[in-house]
Amino acid sequence: MQFDYVIVGGGSAGCVLANRLSANPGTRVCLLEAGGGGNSILVRMPAAVVAMLPGRPKINNWAFETVPQPGLNGRKGYQPRGRALGGSSAINAMLYVRGQRQDYDGWADLGCEGWDWDSVLPYFKRSENNERGADDLHGADGPLQVSDQKEERPITRAFVEAAAQLQHKVTDDFNRGDNEGAGLYQVTQFHDPAKNGERCSAAAAYLFPVMDRPNLTVITGAQAREITFDGHRATGVIYRQGGKGADLTVTATREVLVCSGALKSPQLLKLSGIGDPEDLTPHGITVRHALPGVGKNLQDHLDFILAYKTKDTDNFGIGAAGTVGLTKHLMRWRKTGVSMAATPFAEGAAFLKTSPDLDRPDIQLHFTIALVDDHARKLHLGYGFSCHICKLRPESRGTVSLHSADPFAAPAIDPAFLSDPRDLDTMIKGARMTREILEAPALAKYRHKEMFGTDTARTDADWERHIRARADTIYHPVGTCKMGVDDMAVVDPQLRVRGLQGLRVVDASVMPTLVSGNTNAPTIMIAEKAADMILADVV
Repeated sequence: MQFDYVIVGGGSAGCVLANRLSANPGTRVCLLEAGGGGNSILVRMPAAVVAMLPGRPKINNWAFETVPQPGLNGRKGYQPRGRALGGSSAINAMLYVRGQRQDYDGWADLGCEGWDWDSVLPYFKRSENNERGADDLHGADGPLQVSDQKEERPITRAFVEAAAQLQHKVTDDFNRGDNEGAGLYQVTQFHDPAKNGERCSAAAAYLFPVMDRPNLTVITGAQAREITFDGHRATGVIYRQGGKGADLTVTATREVLVCSGALKSPQLLKLSGIGDPEDLTPHGITVRHALPGVGKNLQDHLDFILAYKTKDTDNFGIGAAGTVGLTKHLMRWRKTGVSMAATPFAEGAAFLKTSPDLDRPDIQLHFTIALVDDHARKLHLGYGFSCHICKLRPESRGTVSLHSADPFAAPAIDPAFLSDPRDLDTMIKGARMTREILEAPALAKYRHKEMFGTDTARTDADWERHIRARADTIYHPVGTCKMGVDDMAVVDPQLRVRGLQGLRVVDASVMPTLVSGNTNAPTIMIAEKAADMILADVV
């Protein structure tokens, strides 16, 4: 089969490109996705993420794990990633967060011309259909529906009040380029009457409305094995459906666009002979193009959780009262789209500075209306609430490499958490600040019992012990095919793979540094901007 463009990966970036590139009926576009359709009730109902995130069983989820992490007492971390149309936007908490102005201005300072805040803001606005309407920083005509939460819990309001009691700023918008303060997240959730309250994944926003275009071919269950080349030009992709049967090939007359995410994109490049020879030759892979930065520069948000049990049953938990209540919420959601079934779980937000001398917040809090332990893989009877703490701009740098040349094997993921001691220092400061908020008067009526023994943590050594024992990712890996102009850059500022033709990487892996927040909205922005650059190259 021959197309103008072949897109590898139907996640957030791939769905955007499929829509924008196929808008011209004369352009033939093929989208390959390893997972399924991404439109089941588990995806559409926001609260059903609890069935997909743990990866037991693997529902719409690659459910990867890291190599043992010395900084986490030798534990292997868990790395859930979406495996369906919509990618991780099909299994995430739907939080719409762009990051700080300084994040993008920093990219430009690194040589990524055209990626400063003022340059990328129009693409954020283009993608957005915000329930609050359009203004100088928000859009209301884009495919991605962005909503206020449908029915946040009273305990979440109490969290915001608790932060205010400690003199933290309160804000109602975390997407103006200065996120400091506490408040409620906006979410990627439908607000139109037909689908009110449903998850608005990237597939639901960009792909499903255009699936009937005759010039767009979407192939699910298609695991990419290798990019094909004619000399230094990418010509197509070899894939296998369902991991079985014969190899199939699609050809691209213009470009192959790798959109497989920060963990799978570098793996596919390496399997295709693109990368550091020292990473490839031990696996018997012939080096097609030496590019040392492939798989390097992995950055991720390390997350540490404080949690309390509560006697309040107006949240998620395991108990008779909650089960009866949840049934009522499910029925009401099906009728109106409004109820606790529409929750993102992480309802409350805070972006805080651990030092007043900082130019922007360096920690982010996610206040969650449930007890969270090991990515919801460990369950506890009763009810509770949790608060996640992550350092927004980690200093630690890891890698994505190969376990073997088997394209169906998981990549070797090493975030190198806490390998830089500055990260631990910030995490300890953030944990102390968070406990102060959770112990504030506004939450007094909800607190019953602290869960993990952090109430006894007094010294830095106490906090270090807790963090190394329980911290793990909060699902924001980036940077492994970074854009830039230095020798370790994998793509240039137009996202073209350096030294090759007809090949780009378009996803979170191109971020040179991690943004100060969740990564789904920035990934969609990257793809919107990439679509313009790709179309501008058509002669």
